[in-house]
Amino acid sequence: MILAFTLAGIVLIGVLGFVGRRRPAADLAEWTVGGRKFGALTMWFLQAGEVFTTFTFLGMAGLAFSGGVAAMYALPYVPIAYVVLFFLAKRIWRMGKERGYLTQGDFLEDRYSSRALGTLSAILGVVFVLPYLQLQITGLGLIVRLVTGDRASGTLSMIAGSVLVVAFVLWAGLRGVAATSYFKDAIMLVVLVVLIIAVPAHFAGGVSGVFHKIDQLHPEKLFVHAGANDHTWFITSMLVSAIGVGLMTLPHTWPALMSARDPKVLRRNYTWMPVYELCLLLPMIIGFAAILVVPKGSDPNGVLLTLSKDALPGWVTGLVVVAATATAMVPAAGILIGISSLVARNIARVRSERTQFWINHGTVVLASALALVLGIFRPDLLANLLLLTYSGSVQLAPANLLGFLKKVPVGKAPVFAGLLAGEVVVIWLTFVDTKLVGTVNVGLVGLAVNVVVLAIAAAIERAVTRSGDVVRTGEPV
Repeated sequence: MILAFTLAGIVLIGVLGFVGRRRPAADLAEWTVGGRKFGALTMWFLQAGEVFTTFTFLGMAGLAFSGGVAAMYALPYVPIAYVVLFFLAKRIWRMGKERGYLTQGDFLEDRYSSRALGTLSAILGVVFVLPYLQLQITGLGLIVRLVTGDRASGTLSMIAGSVLVVAFVLWAGLRGVAATSYFKDAIMLVVLVVLIIAVPAHFAGGVSGVFHKIDQLHPEKLFVHAGANDHTWFITSMLVSAIGVGLMTLPHTWPALMSARDPKVLRRNYTWMPVYELCLLLPMIIGFAAILVVPKGSDPNGVLLTLSKDALPGWVTGLVVVAATATAMVPAAGILIGISSLVARNIARVRSERTQFWINHGTVVLASALALVLGIFRPDLLANLLLLTYSGSVQLAPANLLGFLKKVPVGKAPVFAGLLAGEVVVIWLTFVDTKLVGTVNVGLVGLAVNVVVLAIAAAIERAVTRSGDVVRTGEPV
C-alpha cells in the first residue's frame, strides 16, 4: 500500500509540474525566471519552500534525535537572513531587471566586468550544489526503502522521480517548480500537524510528555554540550548559514528571486516568512520523541518515518511518505534550474540563444542522470563534497556584498584572490587537517581568510593605481 501511495504521489507531482505551463518555454529567460511575473502567493511558495527539503523534513528530526537541542541552530539563521534580504532584495531585483541577470554568475560578471569571475563563480556553484541535488534524489530512495524495507523499491522510486522531475523541468522551467511547490508545502504542513499530534501522544501522552520524559531520562539532550555539536559549532554554523542565505551565495536561489513581479512582492514575503520558518520546530519535536523509543545508534535520517509507521495507520504513513517525496522532488527541480542556467549562461559561453537554450536543457538531463547514477551505485561518493555546500558557497559572500553597493569599491583581482584563498582553506580544513579548528565551522574560517586576503589585495591595488596615476601626470613618485 505504501509503495502504491508513493508512486502515485510521484506521478501527481510530475503531472502538477506539467500543468505549470501550457506550452514549452520559448527562451531561457522565460524558462529560468518565469518572465519575471510571479505574484506574492507564488513567490511565497517558491522562496519559503526552498527551506523545506529532504534535509529539513527528515534531517531535522534526525539531528534532534542525535544532537538534542543543538538542532535548533537552524531556527534563527533563516529569519536573520530574511531581515538582510528585506533590504537587499529590492536592489538585487532592480539590477536583475535592468541588466537582464538570470544567474549569480551574470551578476558577478557584470558588476566586476569580468567574464572569468562569472565563470569561476558558476563552476563553484555547480560543484557545491550538485551534491545537494544528489542528496534530494538519494533521499527519495531512502524514504521508500525505509518504509518498505526493500532496496529495489527505493531504486525504482529514485528512477521514476528523477525522470518525472527532468520531464516537467524541461517543459515548464520555473513555472513547473512553482506549481509543484503549492502541493509540496500544503501536504507537508498537513502531515507535520498530524505527526506532531499523533506521535507524541502515542509514545509519551503529548508534546509536554515528551520533554518531561527526556528531562528525566536524557537531560543531556536539553542543552548544548561539549562534543561535535557544542556551543562553538552551534554559533558558527548558524552564522555561516545566515550569511550564505542572506547574501544569496547559493546559486539556485537567484532564479526564484528574479522571478518576482516587483520588489514589493519580495519585501512583503520577507516580512512574514520568518514566522513560517517556525514550522522547522515540528520535525525537531518528532526527533525528540524518537530519543525515547528508537535505539541509540539507529540511522537518524529514518527516525521520523520509523515513528510514523508505529503510530499511524498504513494509509496515513503513505501520505507521510508522499510528503517526504515531495520535499525531495520539488527542491531537486529548483536545483536543476540553478545548475543548468549557470552552465548555459556562464560556462558554455555560446552566442546563439537557441544553442544556449539547448545546452541548458542538456545540462538538466546530464546533471540529473549523474546524480541518479551516483545515488544508486555510489551514494557515498559525493558525501564529503556535501560538506562544502554551505561552507564553500559562502565564500562568494564578500564578492556579492561588495557587488550590491552602488559603486563597487574594489576590482576583480582582490575578489579573485580572496575567493580562491577562502576556498583553499575550506577544502584543506574539510579534507586534510580536519581537527585544526576544532568545532568551528570551516566556512567561517575560510571566510575570515577570504576577507583578509581581499582587503590586503585591494590595498595593494589602490597603491599600484595611485602610483600609475602619478607617473602618468609626470609628478614624482
